[in-house]
Amino acid sequence: MKLVIVESPAKCTTIKRYLGDNYIVMASLGHIRDLATSGKDGLGVDVKNDFSPTYVVNKDKQHIIRDLKNAMDKCDEVILATDPDREGEAIAWHLAQVLGLDVNTTKRLEFHEITRDSIGEAMSNPRTIDQNLVSSQETRRIIDRIIGFKLSTLLFKKIHSRSGGRVQSATLKMIADHDAEIEKFVPEEYWTISTKINAFGKDFNVTLLSDDGKEVDLSNGEKAHAILDRIPDKLSISNIEKKIKVSDSKEPFITSTLQQEAFSRLKFKTKKTQLVAQQLYEGIEVDGEHVGLITYMRTDSTRLSPTFVQRATAYITDRFGKEYLGHTKKIRQVSMMQDAHEAIRPTSNHRTPESVRKFLTNDQYNLYKLIYNRTLASLMSPKKDEQMTVYLTGNKLTFKLDLTRTLFQGYEAVYKDAEKEDNHYEYFPDFANDEVFDVVFKETEQKFTQPPAHYSEAKIVRLMEEVGIGRPSTYASTIDTIRKRKYVTDENGILITTKQGNLTSVVLNKYFPEIVDTKYTALMEKKLDNIEDGSQSRSKILNDFYYPFIELFDKVSKIMYKESFVETGDKCPVCGAPLVIKEGKNGQFIGCSNFPECKYVQKQESTAPAPTPIGEKCPECGGELLLRNKGGSSFITCSNFPKCRYTRKVASSNTSPTVEEEKKVKDCPDCDGYLVKKKGRYGYFLGCINYPKCNHMEKIIKKKRN
Repeated sequence: MKLVIVESPAKCTTIKRYLGDNYIVMASLGHIRDLATSGKDGLGVDVKNDFSPTYVVNKDKQHIIRDLKNAMDKCDEVILATDPDREGEAIAWHLAQVLGLDVNTTKRLEFHEITRDSIGEAMSNPRTIDQNLVSSQETRRIIDRIIGFKLSTLLFKKIHSRSGGRVQSATLKMIADHDAEIEKFVPEEYWTISTKINAFGKDFNVTLLSDDGKEVDLSNGEKAHAILDRIPDKLSISNIEKKIKVSDSKEPFITSTLQQEAFSRLKFKTKKTQLVAQQLYEGIEVDGEHVGLITYMRTDSTRLSPTFVQRATAYITDRFGKEYLGHTKKIRQVSMMQDAHEAIRPTSNHRTPESVRKFLTNDQYNLYKLIYNRTLASLMSPKKDEQMTVYLTGNKLTFKLDLTRTLFQGYEAVYKDAEKEDNHYEYFPDFANDEVFDVVFKETEQKFTQPPAHYSEAKIVRLMEEVGIGRPSTYASTIDTIRKRKYVTDENGILITTKQGNLTSVVLNKYFPEIVDTKYTALMEKKLDNIEDGSQSRSKILNDFYYPFIELFDKVSKIMYKESFVETGDKCPVCGAPLVIKEGKNGQFIGCSNFPECKYVQKQESTAPAPTPIGEKCPECGGELLLRNKGGSSFITCSNFPKCRYTRKVASSNTSPTVEEEKKVKDCPDCDGYLVKKKGRYGYFLGCINYPKCNHMEKIIKKKRN
């Protein structure tokens, strides 16, 4: 008997079916252990001992380790089959360490799709754990732990921000910088002219192109109206141009482009896209068989396997015809590309979206259809359009009309890039030179330039990919982190920096400019890749990073507080230092910038309404009873407070509490208080105002009608 360990339990049934009865397949459920929070600064890293890490088994994984060890007792071999990436390699190594397996001999399977052929090929070609991959992941984890713990502690202490990190802070800065540009944007006036002609019984929009061969100036209303007045009642065709446009299909999806397209077309957030893609990768029950529908969804390569291309080519030829057959795309190089996996593609050409639709949820179907059609289209022939531009003139003004028609749909037979425009025709209208057409509409409108749009999740993913920060496996989690930290708001996938997020970015950029610099973060990613390919050592990279960072950190820790807050313009009445706006557990307040030497805090004027007499006397001292409101709650107290501490609640009801409900009904027979009408879970009753000191209560007796 052999034990195969994977990451996700969803894979177990499928892989077990493929391998047979001689195998037990179990899941680790991701990472089984992590860096401890012990040692100096709680880093779990012994810096003086060449950054030796201390690992501890996660509490929620202890029972999994126990179950795996029990299964090992029944087996004569353990095979590790965690995910085929850097994190998966680290998980395999941790499993070997905890289970006492020899890392030099234990078989490590690598497969990129959960299909019978892929599993069989992996079993026939096992390898051992790649120590360079493990070292690369460990180095990343140590650097992120040091930066994360150090920055997070400092940020929370100084400005009450919840965390900072190597990738998240660089990502936050991109968003904050862009939002700052939007804030600074000054709108500029401009005018537009809309013109329509009628031809062949239909109205066509024509665009003003030039004035006597020169660019048209529509910078203000006076100039716009002058041009509008010159547009004649008729325009004549001066020239007609035609050309053929050939458009190639796009590459198959990688992680970032899938997240972008899913957001654009399906309105999926990045986290949702990854979750649904994971389900499709791990497998769906189709006709009684659990099958993986797509290849591994964390990849930065557009490469397709020759076997898949061969099968897809035959499928396209058979279904659409030879004329629809294109070519394999040249692999697109992106920043820090690793090319460890194929592109995201379907595992079978013949498993069409429609054929499996009844087995999928709507989200699964829509994402699978997107992946399937994009992959197939990438291997199909280009689309061919004919474009016709009609130039019209009148009174020295030149207009143009652009028309398009499709000659051959090519890849758009399965994957349309966009909806067809208004000026897209099956056949062109029969325009000819010197023809004259009536102008049926002309109008000028004042407009103002608009600021850039706020970044969407999809845009941030694209920027992260372009500048080389993060990895396909971390794009979604990074965005999710800055959202959870309340550094950005998220309205339907549109990210906008909050006040706290902007403060965090400004402070980090001022004191730790390298950490939030995308070039620094991308360079670190490159160094981690160098560990992976063996060209750089773990020790050198950690030493080169740690000591300069700690030196800067210690320096910043002493000076950050005095300069991190927005000054009010007033001076502290105690020591004369500037007063600044701070954030506390109860919100913003104004305090001295010289804290902790000076602990002055400016008292805030109370916004609570003034106490209101209710027309009753205090049962304990005879003083006047007052209705007060604090923190949104109403209650009744004695006007002689603090000498008299009599207090009672305002009786609750389905509506707002009122003093009328607290009026005396009769004296309490058990104490010197009186009974009032109250509402409980079973309706209204009479209760003593001195509750809980006095528990007397009575039913409300309804008077019988005569």
